[in-house]
Amino acid sequence: MGIYNYFRQKAKRLFDNIKSERVKNNLLTAIPFWVGSVIVGCVAVFYAQLFLLGENLLIKMIHGRLWLLFIIMPFAFVSAWWLLKRFSPYSRGSGIPQVMAAIEFANPKDYDKVKRLLSVKVIIYKVISSFILVLGGGAIGREGPTIQISGSIFNRIYEILPAWWPRISRKSMIVTGAAAGLSAAFNTPLGGVVFAVEELTKIHFNHFKTAVFTAVIIAGLTAQQLAGTYLYLGFPKTTAVSYTALAAIVLLGLLAGVAASYLSKIILLLQRWRNSFNATWKHLLFLVISAWIIATLAFFVSEHVLGSGKELMEQYLFTSQKHARWYDPVLRMVGPALSFASGGAGGIFAPALSGGASIGSMFAGWFGFSPTETNVMILAGMVAFLTGITRAPFTSAILVLEMTDRHSLILHLMLAAIVANIAARIINRHSFYDYLKHDYMAELSGHKTLGK
Repeated sequence: MGIYNYFRQKAKRLFDNIKSERVKNNLLTAIPFWVGSVIVGCVAVFYAQLFLLGENLLIKMIHGRLWLLFIIMPFAFVSAWWLLKRFSPYSRGSGIPQVMAAIEFANPKDYDKVKRLLSVKVIIYKVISSFILVLGGGAIGREGPTIQISGSIFNRIYEILPAWWPRISRKSMIVTGAAAGLSAAFNTPLGGVVFAVEELTKIHFNHFKTAVFTAVIIAGLTAQQLAGTYLYLGFPKTTAVSYTALAAIVLLGLLAGVAASYLSKIILLLQRWRNSFNATWKHLLFLVISAWIIATLAFFVSEHVLGSGKELMEQYLFTSQKHARWYDPVLRMVGPALSFASGGAGGIFAPALSGGASIGSMFAGWFGFSPTETNVMILAGMVAFLTGITRAPFTSAILVLEMTDRHSLILHLMLAAIVANIAARIINRHSFYDYLKHDYMAELSGHKTLGK
């Protein structure tokens, strides 16, 4: 019996030591994700406020003086482009393709490439360039840049971990950072999780699911503590969907998916045409002409061509001016196309949502739907158009669902997303982000770009 007790005590002590070591390792592994999530939440709120400041300053500057756009916009487009070309070329554009490329490069032999895509320098110039562009009337969003900024924060935390720290996957850090960024940017935690699974990675979700769940919660709660609990678009009134409206959602999904796919092709063509210029004056001329086209549309047609388009979405959803004019969808595609192709920093998420909202609003007017059914069409258009750009139907549907708290419409939004995804794939097999990701990877590897 004495020998039995002796070995039992030894076994218990060994088990306790192993358990204690495991708990310690789990805690140390979690800390970088927790710290990164808190930082991301704070930075996302700061960036959102800075973006809003830029939009408000523009409104004040051009109030009653729309002609100023012909001066402000060329200066902003050129400045935003030159800053990145000179100091941080991988800060340009949305940021999501850079994160996708960094995930592909997240192996020891390509760490130098990851550092060029995700770094503190990228964060600084991303913020400055996008602020200049939005201050100058660019039709851009902040959500894609927030994702690259968040991925850069998590990547930097990974880099500064001491050698004795428990091993953490760089890929998991980047994916988790991006998911946390989307969660904080839109206040959509579930959307952040779905985005990580559907859009960013092909690795098994079990490898990083706990980290992603924790990060989006912490980042979202941090953002809420600083900015307050809010919905990105509020609570639009909706109604039960009739069979007629259900059929209209299918047609709307087709229309929005095709429109978004062609917008992607146009942006890519513009970008690659501009990148083919071998003289600086050609770049400058392209930027000035692009800025003047947007300024002309704002001056003679409508100011809806400017900015992210969030105010336009709120107008459609919450005012009596629910039906878009025929040119609103055109403006919400021309503005983002020229702004995104300019080479400055700025996202396509919010502009895509506003483009889809304008198509859904106009579509509802054609069918003579009631105001509440029109809201359903607007939300379905947003989901469909964003799906056509991203080819991420589940992410698009969940994002709009969380932005508006319209859970009763989940099946209808998913229907619009699936139809749009099919329609977009018929036009173009690859998504907008896939093309840009391959372009960045090819550029860093010295190979030809996809689609050239």
